[in-house]
Amino acid sequence: MEMYSYRYPRPMLTADCVVFGERKDGTHSLLLVRRGGDPYKGMWALPGGFMEMDETLEDCARRELHEETGCALMGPLVELGSFSRVDRDPRGRTVTVAFMAEVEECPVQGGDDAREACWFPVDQLPPLAFDHHEIVLSALKRWYGSGCRVVDSR
Repeated sequence: MEMYSYRYPRPMLTADCVVFGERKDGTHSLLLVRRGGDPYKGMWALPGGFMEMDETLEDCARRELHEETGCALMGPLVELGSFSRVDRDPRGRTVTVAFMAEVEECPVQGGDDAREACWFPVDQLPPLAFDHHEIVLSALKRWYGSGCRVVDSR
């Protein structure tokens, strides 16, 4: 196999998971992780991370979700869309593809590079790292329509 080398810069690619939890009282929550490293160390974020060379974006999303929260998602992931704002990641040019899922709220635990994992009511979200607030708002509009109230955490 011939190797190709390009002189053009290439962006990094990540997958992020917007996982909504359904509570017994009918309200909804969002699964977040507290970042264990820079950038945004200590801030809350969506579970996600960099895609490896031998996996699809959906495989990356499932792997990162499991590594960072212990949640092994068996159901479908719905592709929300790509987010490519030039300054979205201080480590460099990074494009993410966000996926959504809804599960019954279950026990979670931080792992890998996530210091902590926790469910938050969608109307009481903490400030989020990167552009994750924008991603969450987009997911809420698509998943629940305009009837779901979320606090602006920026």
